[in-house]
Amino acid sequence: MTKHIFVTGGVVSSLGKGLTSASIGMLLERRGMTVRMQKLDPYINVDPGTMSPYQHGEVFVLDDGSETDLDLGHYERFTNSPLTRDANYTTGQIYLSVIEKERRGVFLGKTVQVIPHITNEIKSVIQKLATDDVDVVITEIGGTVGDIESLPFLEAIRQFALDVGKENCLYIHLTLVPYLKAAGELKTKPTQHSVGQLRQIGIQPDILICRTEHSISREDREKIALFCNVPIEAVIEEKDKEFSIYEVPLSLVDHGLDKLIVKQLQLEASTLEMDDWRDLVHRLRNPEHHVRIAVVGKYAEHIDAYKSIYESLDHAGIHNHARIKIGRIQSEAIERDGPEQLLEGYDGILVPGGFGERGIEGKVDTIRYARENGIPFFGICLGMQCAVIDFARNVVGLEGAHSAEFDPNTPHPVIGLLDEQRNITQKGGTMRLGAHPATLDPASHSAACYGKLEISERHRHRYEFNNDYREQFASPGLAFAGPSPDQSLLETTEIPVHPCSLSVQFHL
Repeated sequence: MTKHIFVTGGVVSSLGKGLTSASIGMLLERRGMTVRMQKLDPYINVDPGTMSPYQHGEVFVLDDGSETDLDLGHYERFTNSPLTRDANYTTGQIYLSVIEKERRGVFLGKTVQVIPHITNEIKSVIQKLATDDVDVVITEIGGTVGDIESLPFLEAIRQFALDVGKENCLYIHLTLVPYLKAAGELKTKPTQHSVGQLRQIGIQPDILICRTEHSISREDREKIALFCNVPIEAVIEEKDKEFSIYEVPLSLVDHGLDKLIVKQLQLEASTLEMDDWRDLVHRLRNPEHHVRIAVVGKYAEHIDAYKSIYESLDHAGIHNHARIKIGRIQSEAIERDGPEQLLEGYDGILVPGGFGERGIEGKVDTIRYARENGIPFFGICLGMQCAVIDFARNVVGLEGAHSAEFDPNTPHPVIGLLDEQRNITQKGGTMRLGAHPATLDPASHSAACYGKLEISERHRHRYEFNNDYREQFASPGLAFAGPSPDQSLLETTEIPVHPCSLSVQFHL
Protein backbone atom coordinates (compact mmCIF):
# COMPACT_ATOMS: atom_id res chain seq x y z
CA MET A 1 0.00 0.00 0.00
CA THR A 2 1.19 3.51 -0.79
CA LYS A 3 2.72 5.26 2.22
CA HIS A 4 1.97 8.89 3.04
CA ILE A 5 4.16 11.55 4.61
CA PHE A 6 2.54 14.77 5.79
CA VAL A 7 4.77 17.80 6.39
CA THR A 8 3.40 20.60 8.58
CA GLY A 9 4.96 23.77 9.92
CA GLY A 10 4.77 25.67 13.17
CA VAL A 11 5.79 28.83 15.04
CA VAL A 12 6.42 31.04 11.97
CA SER A 13 6.03 30.88 8.21
CA SER A 14 8.93 30.68 5.71
CA LEU A 15 10.71 27.95 7.66
CA GLY A 16 11.39 25.98 4.48
CA LYS A 17 8.72 23.27 4.43
CA GLY A 18 8.96 23.17 0.65
CA LEU A 19 12.72 22.63 0.65
CA THR A 20 12.47 20.07 3.41
CA SER A 21 9.71 18.19 1.61
CA ALA A 22 11.67 18.26 -1.63
CA SER A 23 14.79 17.01 0.16
CA ILE A 24 12.85 14.14 1.73
CA GLY A 25 11.48 13.23 -1.68
CA MET A 26 14.96 13.19 -3.18
CA LEU A 27 16.39 11.02 -0.39
CA LEU A 28 13.57 8.48 -0.74
CA GLU A 29 14.02 8.36 -4.51
CA ARG A 30 17.71 7.67 -4.01
CA ARG A 31 16.71 4.81 -1.76
CA GLY A 32 14.75 3.26 -4.61
CA MET A 33 11.26 4.66 -3.95
CA THR A 34 8.80 6.04 -6.45
CA VAL A 35 7.67 9.34 -4.96
CA ARG A 36 4.92 11.84 -5.68
CA MET A 37 4.95 15.39 -4.30
CA GLN A 38 1.99 17.60 -3.40
CA LYS A 39 1.36 21.03 -1.81
CA LEU A 40 -1.95 21.97 -0.18
CA ASP A 41 -2.28 25.72 0.31
CA PRO A 42 -4.78 27.24 2.78
CA TYR A 43 -5.50 30.52 0.99
CA ILE A 44 -8.89 30.99 -0.68
CA ASN A 45 -7.54 32.06 -4.07
CA VAL A 46 -8.26 29.34 -6.60
CA ASP A 47 -4.59 29.41 -7.63
CA PRO A 48 -1.62 31.79 -7.21
CA GLY A 49 -1.95 33.06 -10.79
CA THR A 50 -3.73 36.28 -9.81
CA MET A 51 -1.68 36.94 -6.67
CA SER A 52 1.00 39.61 -6.40
CA PRO A 53 4.60 38.34 -6.34
CA TYR A 54 5.08 40.51 -3.26
CA GLN A 55 2.42 38.43 -1.50
CA HIS A 56 3.23 34.97 -2.73
CA GLY A 57 6.46 34.94 -4.71
CA GLU A 58 6.69 33.56 -8.22
CA VAL A 59 4.03 31.52 -9.94
CA PHE A 60 5.51 28.18 -10.99
CA VAL A 61 3.90 26.98 -14.23
CA LEU A 62 3.73 23.27 -15.04
CA ASP A 63 3.76 21.57 -18.44
CA ASP A 64 -0.01 21.08 -18.27
CA GLY A 65 -0.56 24.82 -17.78
CA SER A 66 -1.26 24.78 -14.06
CA GLU A 67 -0.25 27.93 -12.18
CA THR A 68 1.14 26.63 -8.90
CA ASP A 69 3.01 27.51 -5.74
CA LEU A 70 6.75 28.22 -5.96
CA ASP A 71 7.47 25.20 -3.75
CA LEU A 72 6.68 23.01 -6.74
CA GLY A 73 9.80 24.48 -8.29
CA HIS A 74 11.77 23.00 -5.40
CA TYR A 75 10.01 19.67 -5.94
CA GLU A 76 11.01 19.68 -9.59
CA ARG A 77 14.61 20.70 -8.94
CA PHE A 78 15.18 18.07 -6.24
CA THR A 79 13.08 15.09 -7.38
CA ASN A 80 11.94 13.21 -10.46
CA SER A 81 8.31 13.30 -9.35
CA PRO A 82 6.07 14.21 -12.31
CA LEU A 83 4.10 17.31 -11.44
CA THR A 84 0.58 17.98 -12.69
CA ARG A 85 -2.37 20.08 -11.53
CA ASP A 86 -3.02 17.36 -8.91
CA ALA A 87 0.22 18.38 -7.19
CA ASN A 88 -1.16 21.69 -5.90
CA TYR A 89 -4.55 22.46 -4.39
CA THR A 90 -5.82 25.52 -2.54
CA THR A 91 -8.75 26.11 -0.21
CA GLY A 92 -10.35 27.95 -3.11
CA GLN A 93 -10.12 24.91 -5.38
CA ILE A 94 -11.41 22.58 -2.67
CA TYR A 95 -14.42 24.73 -1.82
CA LEU A 96 -15.15 25.45 -5.49
CA SER A 97 -15.26 21.72 -6.23
CA VAL A 98 -17.56 21.03 -3.28
CA ILE A 99 -19.89 23.90 -4.20
CA GLU A 100 -20.07 22.72 -7.82
CA LYS A 101 -21.02 19.25 -6.59
CA GLU A 102 -23.70 20.73 -4.36
CA ARG A 103 -25.12 22.67 -7.32
CA ARG A 104 -25.28 19.46 -9.34
CA GLY A 105 -27.16 17.69 -6.55
CA VAL A 106 -24.37 15.26 -5.74
CA PHE A 107 -25.05 15.44 -2.02
CA LEU A 108 -28.74 14.61 -2.42
CA GLY A 109 -30.06 17.42 -0.24
CA LYS A 110 -27.66 16.94 2.65
CA THR A 111 -26.38 19.92 4.60
CA VAL A 112 -22.90 20.59 3.18
CA GLN A 113 -20.37 21.07 5.99
CA VAL A 114 -16.64 21.35 6.57
CA ILE A 115 -16.79 17.88 8.12
CA PRO A 116 -17.26 15.60 6.29
CA HIS A 117 -17.65 17.24 2.87
CA ILE A 118 -14.66 19.61 2.75
CA THR A 119 -12.37 17.16 4.55
CA ASN A 120 -13.52 14.34 2.25
CA GLU A 121 -12.63 16.48 -0.76
CA ILE A 122 -9.18 17.15 0.68
CA LYS A 123 -8.63 13.46 1.35
CA SER A 124 -9.70 12.62 -2.19
CA VAL A 125 -7.09 14.91 -3.76
CA ILE A 126 -4.40 13.32 -1.58
CA GLN A 127 -5.57 9.85 -2.56
CA LYS A 128 -5.39 10.78 -6.27
CA LEU A 129 -1.60 10.48 -6.17
CA ALA A 130 -1.60 7.10 -4.39
CA THR A 131 -1.63 4.94 -7.52
CA ASP A 132 -0.38 1.35 -7.62
CA ASP A 133 3.04 2.36 -8.96
CA VAL A 134 3.73 4.92 -6.21
CA ASP A 135 5.57 3.99 -3.03
CA VAL A 136 5.34 7.27 -1.10
CA VAL A 137 3.20 10.41 -1.42
CA ILE A 138 4.64 13.47 0.31
CA THR A 139 2.00 16.13 1.06
CA GLU A 140 3.09 19.50 2.36
CA ILE A 141 0.47 21.53 4.24
CA GLY A 142 0.95 25.24 3.64
CA GLY A 143 0.67 27.85 6.36
CA THR A 144 1.35 27.42 10.05
CA VAL A 145 -0.31 25.28 12.71
CA GLY A 146 -2.66 27.60 14.56
CA ASP A 147 -3.81 29.45 11.44
CA ILE A 148 -7.57 29.23 11.11
CA GLU A 149 -7.23 28.68 7.35
CA SER A 150 -5.21 25.48 7.84
CA LEU A 151 -7.68 23.73 10.14
CA PRO A 152 -9.66 21.82 7.46
CA PHE A 153 -6.43 20.47 5.97
CA LEU A 154 -5.06 19.40 9.33
CA GLU A 155 -8.37 17.74 10.21
CA ALA A 156 -8.32 15.95 6.86
CA ILE A 157 -4.84 14.52 7.34
CA ARG A 158 -5.81 13.47 10.88
CA GLN A 159 -8.72 11.52 9.43
CA PHE A 160 -6.56 10.15 6.64
CA ALA A 161 -4.56 7.97 9.01
CA LEU A 162 -7.81 6.41 10.23
CA ASP A 163 -8.81 5.66 6.63
CA VAL A 164 -5.56 4.04 5.45
CA GLY A 165 -4.05 2.93 8.77
CA LYS A 166 -1.57 4.80 10.94
CA GLU A 167 1.16 2.37 9.86
CA ASN A 168 0.87 3.89 6.39
CA CYS A 169 1.15 7.51 7.53
CA LEU A 170 3.99 9.58 8.92
CA TYR A 171 3.62 13.09 10.33
CA ILE A 172 6.66 15.35 10.13
CA HIS A 173 6.47 18.74 11.83
CA LEU A 174 8.91 21.51 10.93
CA THR A 175 9.37 24.03 13.69
CA LEU A 176 11.64 26.80 14.92
CA VAL A 177 14.10 26.71 17.80
CA PRO A 178 15.08 30.38 18.07
CA TYR A 179 18.30 31.70 19.57
CA LEU A 180 17.91 34.61 21.99
CA LYS A 181 21.09 36.65 21.79
CA ALA A 182 20.42 38.49 25.06
CA ALA A 183 20.04 35.22 26.95
CA GLY A 184 22.73 33.46 24.93
CA GLU A 185 20.67 30.30 24.50
CA LEU A 186 18.24 28.41 22.33
CA LYS A 187 14.59 28.36 23.33
CA THR A 188 12.50 25.20 22.93
CA LYS A 189 9.21 26.61 24.22
CA PRO A 190 7.91 27.78 20.78
CA THR A 191 8.36 24.23 19.50
CA GLN A 192 6.58 22.81 22.52
CA HIS A 193 3.63 25.15 21.97
CA SER A 194 3.47 24.39 18.25
CA VAL A 195 3.41 20.64 18.82
CA GLY A 196 0.86 21.18 21.61
CA GLN A 197 -1.47 22.89 19.11
CA LEU A 198 -1.00 20.05 16.66
CA ARG A 199 -1.79 17.46 19.33
CA GLN A 200 -4.95 19.35 20.31
CA ILE A 201 -6.11 18.86 16.73
CA GLY A 202 -5.45 15.15 17.15
CA ILE A 203 -2.13 14.79 15.33
CA GLN A 204 0.89 13.46 17.17
CA PRO A 205 3.99 14.22 15.07
CA ASP A 206 6.29 11.27 14.51
CA ILE A 207 9.34 13.36 13.61
CA LEU A 208 10.29 16.92 14.49
CA ILE A 209 12.63 18.86 12.21
CA CYS A 210 13.96 21.87 14.09
CA ARG A 211 15.12 24.93 12.16
CA THR A 212 17.82 26.75 14.07
CA GLU A 213 20.70 29.20 13.71
CA HIS A 214 22.85 27.28 16.22
CA SER A 215 23.44 23.60 16.87
CA ILE A 216 20.95 22.05 19.27
CA SER A 217 22.54 20.39 22.29
CA ARG A 218 21.57 16.90 23.36
CA GLU A 219 20.05 18.42 26.49
CA ASP A 220 17.72 20.60 24.43
CA ARG A 221 16.87 17.69 22.14
CA GLU A 222 15.97 15.61 25.20
CA LYS A 223 13.74 18.41 26.46
CA ILE A 224 11.98 18.70 23.09
CA ALA A 225 11.56 14.93 22.90
CA LEU A 226 10.09 14.75 26.40
CA PHE A 227 7.62 17.59 26.09
CA CYS A 228 6.62 16.76 22.51
CA ASN A 229 6.25 13.01 23.07
CA VAL A 230 8.73 11.80 20.44
CA PRO A 231 11.92 9.70 20.74
CA ILE A 232 15.09 11.76 20.91
CA GLU A 233 16.32 10.27 17.61
CA ALA A 234 13.20 11.77 15.99
CA VAL A 235 14.29 15.31 16.92
CA ILE A 236 16.22 16.30 13.79
CA GLU A 237 18.33 19.44 13.66
CA GLU A 238 18.13 21.53 10.48
CA LYS A 239 20.64 24.30 10.91
CA ASP A 240 20.70 27.34 8.61
CA LYS A 241 22.92 26.69 5.59
CA GLU A 242 25.88 28.94 4.89
CA PHE A 243 26.15 28.56 1.13
CA SER A 244 23.15 27.03 -0.56
CA ILE A 245 19.82 25.27 -0.24
CA TYR A 246 21.46 22.28 -1.90
CA GLU A 247 23.18 21.51 1.39
CA VAL A 248 19.83 20.69 3.02
CA PRO A 249 19.55 17.03 1.89
CA LEU A 250 23.07 16.28 3.10
CA SER A 251 22.32 17.83 6.48
CA LEU A 252 19.21 15.67 6.84
CA VAL A 253 21.21 12.57 5.91
CA ASP A 254 23.89 13.43 8.46
CA HIS A 255 21.18 13.56 11.13
CA GLY A 256 19.69 10.22 10.05
CA LEU A 257 16.31 11.41 8.72
CA ASP A 258 16.19 9.04 5.75
CA LYS A 259 16.93 6.03 7.93
CA LEU A 260 14.29 7.10 10.43
CA ILE A 261 11.61 7.44 7.73
CA VAL A 262 12.47 4.08 6.22
CA LYS A 263 12.29 2.46 9.65
CA GLN A 264 9.03 4.09 10.76
CA LEU A 265 7.19 3.40 7.50
CA GLN A 266 8.78 -0.08 7.16
CA LEU A 267 9.93 0.66 3.62
CA GLU A 268 12.01 -1.71 1.56
CA ALA A 269 14.86 0.61 0.67
CA SER A 270 18.17 0.39 -1.14
CA THR A 271 21.45 1.90 0.08
CA LEU A 272 21.62 5.66 -0.13
CA GLU A 273 24.23 7.03 -2.55
CA MET A 274 24.98 10.76 -2.28
CA ASP A 275 28.51 11.12 -3.69
CA ASP A 276 27.34 13.08 -6.72
CA TRP A 277 25.36 15.45 -4.51
CA ARG A 278 28.36 15.95 -2.23
CA ASP A 279 30.39 16.78 -5.34
CA LEU A 280 27.73 19.32 -6.34
CA VAL A 281 27.98 21.05 -2.96
CA HIS A 282 31.79 20.90 -3.15
CA ARG A 283 31.69 22.75 -6.46
CA LEU A 284 29.40 25.35 -4.90
CA ARG A 285 31.80 25.87 -2.02
CA ASN A 286 34.94 25.83 -4.16
CA PRO A 287 34.29 27.64 -7.46
CA GLU A 288 37.08 28.00 -10.00
CA HIS A 289 35.91 31.50 -10.97
CA HIS A 290 33.18 34.06 -10.35
CA VAL A 291 30.64 35.61 -12.71
CA ARG A 292 28.62 38.75 -12.00
CA ILE A 293 25.08 38.81 -13.42
CA ALA A 294 22.69 41.74 -13.07
CA VAL A 295 19.02 40.75 -12.83
CA VAL A 296 17.02 43.87 -13.67
CA GLY A 297 13.35 43.56 -12.78
CA LYS A 298 10.44 45.30 -11.14
CA TYR A 299 10.42 42.84 -8.21
CA ALA A 300 14.19 42.64 -7.83
CA GLU A 301 14.23 43.30 -4.08
CA HIS A 302 11.86 40.37 -3.44
CA ILE A 303 13.93 37.19 -3.84
CA ASP A 304 10.99 34.78 -4.12
CA ALA A 305 9.48 36.71 -7.03
CA TYR A 306 12.26 35.41 -9.32
CA LYS A 307 13.07 32.25 -7.40
CA SER A 308 13.40 29.93 -10.39
CA ILE A 309 15.64 32.39 -12.23
CA TYR A 310 18.04 32.65 -9.31
CA GLU A 311 18.11 28.87 -8.91
CA SER A 312 18.72 28.44 -12.65
CA LEU A 313 21.68 30.79 -12.43
CA ASP A 314 23.03 28.73 -9.53
CA HIS A 315 22.62 25.57 -11.62
CA ALA A 316 24.53 27.19 -14.50
CA GLY A 317 27.27 28.14 -12.09
CA ILE A 318 27.52 24.62 -10.69
CA HIS A 319 27.75 23.17 -14.21
CA ASN A 320 30.56 25.57 -15.11
CA HIS A 321 32.41 25.43 -11.76
CA ALA A 322 31.57 29.07 -11.14
CA ARG A 323 29.92 31.04 -8.39
CA ILE A 324 27.28 33.38 -9.74
CA LYS A 325 27.18 36.71 -7.95
CA ILE A 326 23.76 38.19 -8.62
CA GLY A 327 23.06 41.89 -8.55
CA ARG A 328 19.36 42.47 -7.91
CA ILE A 329 18.57 45.81 -9.51
CA GLN A 330 15.21 47.55 -9.60
CA SER A 331 14.25 48.60 -13.12
CA GLU A 332 12.82 51.81 -11.63
CA ALA A 333 16.30 52.58 -10.29
CA ILE A 334 17.61 52.33 -13.86
CA GLU A 335 15.00 54.91 -14.89
CA ARG A 336 16.14 57.19 -12.11
CA ASP A 337 19.94 56.78 -12.18
CA GLY A 338 20.66 55.38 -15.64
CA PRO A 339 22.13 52.01 -16.71
CA GLU A 340 25.66 53.34 -17.01
CA GLN A 341 25.85 53.99 -13.28
CA LEU A 342 24.15 50.80 -12.04
CA LEU A 343 25.27 48.16 -14.55
CA GLU A 344 28.98 48.85 -14.86
CA GLY A 345 31.21 45.85 -14.17
CA TYR A 346 28.66 43.08 -14.72
CA ASP A 347 29.58 40.15 -16.95
CA GLY A 348 26.00 39.66 -18.13
CA ILE A 349 22.50 41.09 -17.80
CA LEU A 350 19.21 39.27 -17.43
CA VAL A 351 15.80 40.94 -17.73
CA PRO A 352 13.01 38.66 -16.41
CA GLY A 353 9.24 38.71 -16.81
CA GLY A 354 6.55 40.60 -14.99
CA PHE A 355 3.27 42.40 -15.41
CA GLY A 356 2.28 46.05 -15.41
CA GLU A 357 3.83 49.25 -16.75
CA ARG A 358 5.94 50.14 -13.71
CA GLY A 359 9.65 49.96 -14.50
CA ILE A 360 9.22 49.14 -18.18
CA GLU A 361 11.36 52.02 -19.47
CA GLY A 362 14.11 50.95 -17.09
CA LYS A 363 14.08 47.49 -18.64
CA VAL A 364 14.20 48.97 -22.16
CA ASP A 365 17.12 51.23 -21.21
CA THR A 366 18.92 48.25 -19.67
CA ILE A 367 18.56 46.24 -22.86
CA ARG A 368 19.75 49.16 -25.00
CA TYR A 369 22.81 49.50 -22.77
CA ALA A 370 23.62 45.78 -23.12
CA ARG A 371 23.13 45.88 -26.89
CA GLU A 372 25.23 48.99 -27.49
CA ASN A 373 28.07 47.84 -25.22
CA GLY A 374 28.28 44.21 -26.33
CA ILE A 375 27.34 42.87 -22.88
CA PRO A 376 25.85 39.34 -22.88
CA PHE A 377 22.10 39.69 -22.47
CA PHE A 378 19.23 37.29 -21.86
CA GLY A 379 15.57 38.35 -21.87
CA ILE A 380 12.76 36.18 -20.53
CA CYS A 381 9.05 36.73 -21.36
CA LEU A 382 8.54 40.46 -20.75
CA GLY A 383 12.32 40.71 -21.09
CA MET A 384 11.99 39.56 -24.71
CA GLN A 385 9.15 41.99 -25.32
CA CYS A 386 11.24 44.85 -23.97
CA ALA A 387 14.12 43.77 -26.21
CA VAL A 388 11.77 44.04 -29.19
CA ILE A 389 10.67 47.52 -28.05
CA ASP A 390 14.31 48.65 -27.74
CA PHE A 391 15.17 47.32 -31.20
CA ALA A 392 12.08 48.90 -32.73
CA ARG A 393 12.78 52.33 -31.29
CA ASN A 394 16.55 52.51 -31.51
CA VAL A 395 17.50 50.36 -34.50
CA VAL A 396 14.50 50.02 -36.81
CA GLY A 397 13.55 53.65 -36.18
CA LEU A 398 9.92 53.18 -35.18
CA GLU A 399 9.45 56.22 -32.98
CA GLY A 400 7.06 55.65 -30.09
CA ALA A 401 7.06 51.86 -30.52
CA HIS A 402 5.66 50.09 -27.50
CA SER A 403 3.56 47.19 -26.28
CA ALA A 404 -0.19 47.53 -26.64
CA GLU A 405 -0.38 46.26 -23.07
CA PHE A 406 1.20 49.45 -21.74
CA ASP A 407 0.26 51.99 -24.42
CA PRO A 408 -2.93 51.16 -26.33
CA ASN A 409 -2.42 54.29 -28.45
CA THR A 410 1.16 53.61 -29.54
CA PRO A 411 1.73 54.28 -33.27
CA HIS A 412 3.74 51.04 -33.47
CA PRO A 413 2.33 48.21 -31.32
CA VAL A 414 5.26 45.87 -31.89
CA ILE A 415 3.92 43.74 -29.03
CA GLY A 416 0.23 42.90 -29.31
CA LEU A 417 -2.43 40.82 -27.64
CA LEU A 418 -2.61 37.21 -28.76
CA ASP A 419 -5.64 36.55 -30.98
CA GLU A 420 -6.82 33.82 -28.65
CA GLN A 421 -6.90 36.31 -25.77
CA ARG A 422 -9.13 38.96 -27.34
CA ASN A 423 -12.44 37.64 -26.03
CA ILE A 424 -11.21 36.55 -22.61
CA THR A 425 -12.59 38.45 -19.62
CA GLN A 426 -11.65 36.16 -16.70
CA LYS A 427 -8.17 36.69 -15.29
CA GLY A 428 -7.44 33.43 -13.48
CA GLY A 429 -5.84 30.62 -15.49
CA THR A 430 -6.63 32.15 -18.88
CA MET A 431 -3.23 33.17 -20.23
CA ARG A 432 -1.26 31.14 -22.75
CA LEU A 433 -0.01 28.61 -20.24
CA GLY A 434 2.08 25.46 -20.10
CA ALA A 435 4.46 23.72 -22.47
CA HIS A 436 4.41 24.71 -26.14
CA PRO A 437 6.83 23.65 -28.90
CA ALA A 438 9.18 25.74 -31.01
CA THR A 439 11.50 24.92 -33.91
CA LEU A 440 14.96 26.50 -33.81
CA ASP A 441 16.99 27.78 -36.76
CA PRO A 442 19.96 25.40 -37.16
CA ALA A 443 22.33 28.36 -37.59
CA SER A 444 21.13 30.20 -34.48
CA HIS A 445 22.77 30.72 -31.12
CA SER A 446 19.61 29.26 -29.59
CA ALA A 447 20.11 25.95 -31.40
CA ALA A 448 23.74 25.88 -30.30
CA CYS A 449 22.67 26.40 -26.68
CA TYR A 450 20.04 23.67 -26.78
CA GLY A 451 21.98 21.22 -28.93
CA LYS A 452 18.75 20.35 -30.76
CA LEU A 453 16.18 21.97 -33.03
CA GLU A 454 12.86 20.88 -31.56
CA ILE A 455 12.18 22.25 -28.08
CA SER A 456 9.26 22.56 -25.70
CA GLU A 457 9.15 25.19 -22.97
CA ARG A 458 6.60 26.63 -20.56
CA HIS A 459 4.75 29.87 -21.19
CA ARG A 460 2.74 32.36 -19.18
CA HIS A 461 1.71 35.42 -21.15
CA ARG A 462 -1.07 37.22 -23.04
CA TYR A 463 1.02 39.41 -25.34
CA GLU A 464 3.33 38.37 -28.15
CA PHE A 465 5.43 39.85 -30.95
CA ASN A 466 3.22 41.51 -33.58
CA ASN A 467 3.78 39.62 -36.84
CA ASP A 468 2.85 42.72 -38.87
CA TYR A 469 6.35 44.01 -38.09
CA ARG A 470 8.32 40.86 -38.89
CA GLU A 471 9.83 42.08 -42.16
CA GLN A 472 10.84 45.47 -40.75
CA PHE A 473 12.86 43.77 -38.01
CA ALA A 474 14.60 41.16 -40.15
CA SER A 475 16.51 43.64 -42.33
CA PRO A 476 18.30 45.56 -39.49
CA GLY A 477 19.46 42.29 -37.93
CA LEU A 478 17.03 40.89 -35.37
CA ALA A 479 16.80 37.15 -36.02
CA PHE A 480 13.63 35.25 -35.16
CA ALA A 481 15.41 32.04 -34.34
CA GLY A 482 12.60 29.96 -32.83
CA PRO A 483 9.06 30.25 -34.20
CA SER A 484 6.22 27.96 -33.25
CA PRO A 485 5.89 24.98 -35.61
CA ASP A 486 3.18 26.75 -37.64
CA GLN A 487 5.29 29.94 -37.81
CA SER A 488 2.47 31.97 -36.22
CA LEU A 489 4.29 32.89 -32.99
CA LEU A 490 7.86 34.05 -32.46
CA GLU A 491 9.30 32.33 -29.41
CA THR A 492 12.96 33.44 -29.52
CA THR A 493 14.91 36.39 -30.87
CA GLU A 494 18.62 37.07 -31.09
CA ILE A 495 21.06 39.56 -32.60
CA PRO A 496 23.59 37.53 -34.64
CA VAL A 497 26.22 40.31 -34.73
CA HIS A 498 26.12 40.72 -30.94
CA PRO A 499 28.50 38.59 -28.80
CA CYS A 500 25.48 37.12 -27.01
CA SER A 501 22.00 38.62 -27.09
CA LEU A 502 19.16 36.12 -26.72
CA SER A 503 15.54 36.56 -25.71
CA VAL A 504 12.76 34.04 -25.25
CA GLN A 505 9.01 34.41 -24.79
CA PHE A 506 8.86 31.34 -22.60
CA HIS A 507 10.08 30.63 -19.07
CA LEU A 508 13.04 28.26 -18.83
